[in-house]
Amino acid sequence: MSLPEPIAAIMVEPLVRAALLEDLGRAGDITSAATIPASILLDGVIAARESGVVAGTDAAALAFRLLDPGISVAVEKPDGSRVSPGDIVIRLKGPARAVLSAERVALNLLCHLSGVATATAALVEAARPFPVRIICTRKTTPGLRLLEKHAVRAGGGSNHRFGLDDAVLIKDNHVALAGGIRNAIARSRHAAGPLVKIEVEVDTLAQLAEALETGVDAVLLDNMTPEQMREAVRMVNGRALVEASGRIRLENVNAVAATGVDLISAGWITHSAPALDLGLDVTSSGQF
Repeated sequence: MSLPEPIAAIMVEPLVRAALLEDLGRAGDITSAATIPASILLDGVIAARESGVVAGTDAAALAFRLLDPGISVAVEKPDGSRVSPGDIVIRLKGPARAVLSAERVALNLLCHLSGVATATAALVEAARPFPVRIICTRKTTPGLRLLEKHAVRAGGGSNHRFGLDDAVLIKDNHVALAGGIRNAIARSRHAAGPLVKIEVEVDTLAQLAEALETGVDAVLLDNMTPEQMREAVRMVNGRALVEASGRIRLENVNAVAATGVDLISAGWITHSAPALDLGLDVTSSGQF
């Protein structure tokens, strides 16, 4: 699995800064200030407690550096790396107070995003050997979409829309309020720019046939059975991208991939992925 390109720090910094400000509150880390002399330095590591795929290392490193630029951070396992229990992900050296003050924010981001990457990687592996892409959705944690979608890429998946302005995705409520699939697609084609893709969600093969007559770029098969998906792929016959969605899990993703769809989307890999267990251990400490 190839490693994803890192996100530019200028894009990540506002998210990490906001998390630090939330955690520091009105008076900062009063526990570390009260218990640890300002002169204490520490060496520490963030290590894996379980197997998985790492993501969020840049965000975690930035949390430490924002709190104190004097903290040295060395990433041993970049985003997209597989880890086993005991593997060192990040090495730290610097003022003990600052390291402990940034610890929770760094680990919150690192553990959550690594959980997203690990869940994505599990779906990707379960869908083999079929040439299908596992993609995420807009079901993301408010404020963390940029990082969660990066974590999906770290797990070997791909991204669907980043926002509502990326592409037209006509869903059931749009169809109902527009007066039918044809009206919804016709209005979208008139309003959208020439480079904007149009995808339409369909619940039945009859809706699919109607959508195909209009020449859409992609169709989303919502909660169809594998048998219906196979027939849908046959009907499309390469004229549009075919996305399968709805209750996609590890137990059924291979069967869905076998139907010949191009994309399989799953919301749970961002909104409900279990956090990967990683922790900070102090290896040594001493005076300045």
